[in-house]
Parts: sequence; structure tokens; C-alpha cells
Amino acid sequence: MTVLSGLLLFAMGIMAGIINSAVGSGSLLTLPVLLAIGVPPGVAVRTNTIGMMFASFGSAWGFRNETKKELPYLGPLIVATIVGAAAGSLLLLFTPSSALDWVIPILIVVALLLVIFQQRFVKAFSKNQAVLEEESEGTVGEPYKRPGLVGAMGLASMYGGFFTAAQGVLYMAIMGVGTGHPFKDVNPVKNFLSMIVNTVAALVYLIAFLFFGAEVLWVGVLILAAGGLIGGLVGSRIAKRLSNKFLKGLIVVVALYALVRQFV
Repeated sequence: MTVLSGLLLFAMGIMAGIINSAVGSGSLLTLPVLLAIGVPPGVAVRTNTIGMMFASFGSAWGFRNETKKELPYLGPLIVATIVGAAAGSLLLLFTPSSALDWVIPILIVVALLLVIFQQRFVKAFSKNQAVLEEESEGTVGEPYKRPGLVGAMGLASMYGGFFTAAQGVLYMAIMGVGTGHPFKDVNPVKNFLSMIVNTVAALVYLIAFLFFGAEVLWVGVLILAAGGLIGGLVGSRIAKRLSNKFLKGLIVVVALYALVRQFV
């Protein structure tokens, strides 16, 4: 990895930490950079997941007070998140490299569409959310125990364990609709569960590296860890000052560049 590539990855790590604090999808900045500099898809996903785990720590810590009041109700969601993340990360390890060469670009496109059409996606469910909000009034964290919500979050966590990019967008949509709580209220829980997904997946990849020779670009992990932790810690403040259009535009440009590099 060149010095220029390292600096770019560090900068994207900081931005990814900021974006993850606000809504998620920060890996759509860091993963494409790894792919663009020639890191194989499987190695890139493992490197990105382990490195961005530290960004998720920062994001979760920034919202620790908001999450604390919901924590007694999150047991089923935590279990579903752990199981889903472990399944997704194991699936990545057992997916052939030749398959990842075309699966990862497809997932990048899917994640991009989720980011680009996020507001429309939210509005499409706003009516249902309003109904659920009335039903959930006064129940504090009880809606987080709903079986449908727990099941949907388990599947979203499997996606997160396999790919990580845009998992926060999925979490916000599922929990916002499933609980009836405003999206700003489920954001702290989203950050907490994203931290769990990244940690579980990172542990799986670390074990695979130590005992089964799964390749990880450790210099990339260190760079992303440093940048992501900085972005995650300050993200809750900075994210409020950056426009959604700027963040979304940055994600789209970087991801599209990586897609072009994958096929040229």
C-alpha cells in the first residue's frame, strides 16, 4: 500500500466513522477504497470489518446515555444480532473468491441504492410507522421485543456480518417501522447493535486468520481503526454540521469509482 493510498484510506475512515454515527453506510467509503487499490474482495471485506469495528465503538460510546435506557429491553435483539452476524461472517469465509468477484460489486450496488433512495424508503413506511408509534406510546422499550422485529433484525445482521456496508440504513428502516419510534430515537440502538455485528464478525475473521490462514491486510486494519475511531468519537457532533447531500454524494462518488476499477 502506498503512502497516498494509506492517507486516502485514513481520511475515508474518519468520514465513515462520522457517517456511521449519523445513519450508517460508512463502509461504502472505506470498502471501495480497499477494492480500488487492488485488495481482493474477500480480504477487503475482512480488513474493512475489523478496522471499522473501532469506529462502531466510538459511535456506540457517543450515544451510550441514550442506549442505556433501552438496554433492559434489547436481550432478544442482541441474541438475534449475534447469531445473524456470526452466520453472515462464516458465509463470507466459505464463499469462493471467484464468486466474491461478482457478489461484492452487486452488494455495493444494492447498498448504494439503499443510500440513494433512503428517504423514499422511509416515506413509504411512514404511514405504518405512525400507526405503530401510537400503539407504542408509553411502552418505552417493549416494541424492541416484537418477534417480527427480532427476526428481521437477525436477517439484517446476517447481511451485516457478510458485507457490513449500509447495514445501518437497514437497521434504521427496520427498527423505525418495527417499533414506531422516531428514527432519531432508534439511532442510538442502531449504533449499539452495529457495534455488536462488527465485533462478532471481526472475532470470526480473527479466528479464521489465526487458525485457518484467512488473509487480512493488517496495515489497512490499523489505518481504518485509527481513522474510524476518530470519526466515531466525534461523529455525533460533526454529522449534525454536514449536509445529507454532501455525505450521500461522497458515498456515491467513491463507490462508483470502486465499481469502475473492479471491471476495468
